[in-house]
Parts: sequence; structure tokens; C-alpha cells
Amino acid sequence: MPVTRNIKYDSKNIKPMSSDKQQIPVLVAGALGRMGSEVIKAINSSNDFKLIAAIDTFKEKEGQDIGSLLGLGALDVFVSSDFEGTLCAASQDAPKDGSHKGAVLVDFTHPKVAYNHTRTAIAYGVHPVIGTTGITSDQLDDLSKFAEKACIGSAIIPNFSVGMVLLQQAAASAARFYEFAELTEMHHNMKADAPSGTCIKTAELIEEQRSTFNVPLVNEEESIQGSRGGYRSSGLRVHSIRLPGLVAHQQVMFGSKGETYELVHNTIDRSAYMPGVLLVVKKIRSFNKLVYGLEKIL
Repeated sequence: MPVTRNIKYDSKNIKPMSSDKQQIPVLVAGALGRMGSEVIKAINSSNDFKLIAAIDTFKEKEGQDIGSLLGLGALDVFVSSDFEGTLCAASQDAPKDGSHKGAVLVDFTHPKVAYNHTRTAIAYGVHPVIGTTGITSDQLDDLSKFAEKACIGSAIIPNFSVGMVLLQQAAASAARFYEFAELTEMHHNMKADAPSGTCIKTAELIEEQRSTFNVPLVNEEESIQGSRGGYRSSGLRVHSIRLPGLVAHQQVMFGSKGETYELVHNTIDRSAYMPGVLLVVKKIRSFNKLVYGLEKIL
């Protein structure tokens, strides 16, 4: 029988922070999801971090030990659906020396709550590391100002893969030489938002090098609406594919007379993101503002 506890709003929500100053206390939101469970496994396998809370909305798992649920053995960390209460407890247990070296929240939840989760974490002095996509440019601007005012290091990372950062840098460099480009991103069919945050970030980096793409040479007509993909103000076309069997994949294709230049990144397993996640968790407490994109941390 699984061990259960009735999780309430108080300091008992979380495992006490370690007295070992070398260990970084980490809360994981979306703990039972595909990415959240991978994060917990990575945190548990490292001596640099200490898992203190597991947050998820699966009511039937409330109060159960997250380690037992994920096959890691008992970790004495129990699943709670009380997001704000858990953050409050973590903030009460944080150092009171003004160092802003509190706990770190890793969030892989849902686009509808990503903004509120980020703002709430900052308000409680918990450093948010947000892998959930769907935050708008206006929300990003608001969170950036809020984090800087609070002096809380925060990170919104559309993609934690080093390989994807390299693709984005190569795409930005290529954009100086090509006037025609289209982006395609492919994900599993459980992904709620489209296009992906990674694809949007890639488009933004490309547009920093050139303001106009794909000037029409003919009057295009779609017999099926949307068949030419989404249209950005720069003229870039963005295509999204959702199918079971996919994890996360992106293609950037440039075209010119007589040639095409294609960049492709494929994520085969979610464990590929974990080195990037752990790197951001380790570094974010040394910042006093919000950073957007893994390239700002590397």
C-alpha cells in the first residue's frame, strides 16, 4: 500500500531544507508529468540538489511519496496540489540573510498557468525556472520587470537542449544571407500550445538579423485554410505538427536560387534536457533578474 499524507497549507508541506549549504533546495511543479518526473530523477541522482517538494494536480496521488510513485524508493517528499501553499512554506524556510539564495522552482505544467506560477514564485522569493511554454511577450515583459524589482533570479527557458541552442545560433547566422526561410516544429500530440516556445524563440533570433522574409513572388491562394502555416509579421512561416510517437523536433529551412540550407534538431529522449535543467537550477540564484533562453545561462 502506498504511504499517504494529507497535505495542508503549512511548513510541513515540504521536506526541510538541508543544512548542507552546497545542496540547492528544489521544488518541482508538474512532478508527475513526463518532464517533471525526469527532473525529479535527475535531481535525486545528483548530490548538488535536494528535492523538497513535488507539486501536481492529480488528486488521487495527493499525499503519496513521489519517490515511490516514480520507482525511486521513498524520498519522504509527498505530492501536493497546493501550489501557493508549498511556495509559502519554502519561502519561510529560506535564509533570512538577504542573500536571495532561496529554493528553486522547476515548472513543467501548462501554458494556462505558466505566467501565474512564475509571478507567484517571484513574490515568495522562490527562484522560478520555467520550462512551460506559452508565456506571451507582454507577460514576459511584466515578469522581467517584476523579477528585477524583487531581485529574484528567474529563468524562462523554451528549450533546455544545448543542441537546440546551437541550432538557433546557426539559424541566426544564416538569416543574414537568406531572404527566404520557413520553420517547422514537431511534437507529441499531448502538447497543448502551438507553435512551440522553442520555435517562437528561434524565429525571434532569426528576425534580429533580418526584418523581412519571404516577399511574395505570386498571389498565393490556399484551398485549405492554414496550409501555408502561421504567418509572422516579418514574413516568416511557421508550421506545427502534432503526432504520437514524436518527442520534440525542429527544422529551419532557408532557400535561395539553386540551393536550400536546412538545420534540424531531434530530441529522441527527454533525458537530453536534464543537463540544461540542472545547469540553470545551479546558476539562477546568482542572478538578480529574469533571463529568457538557455543561451543567456551558458
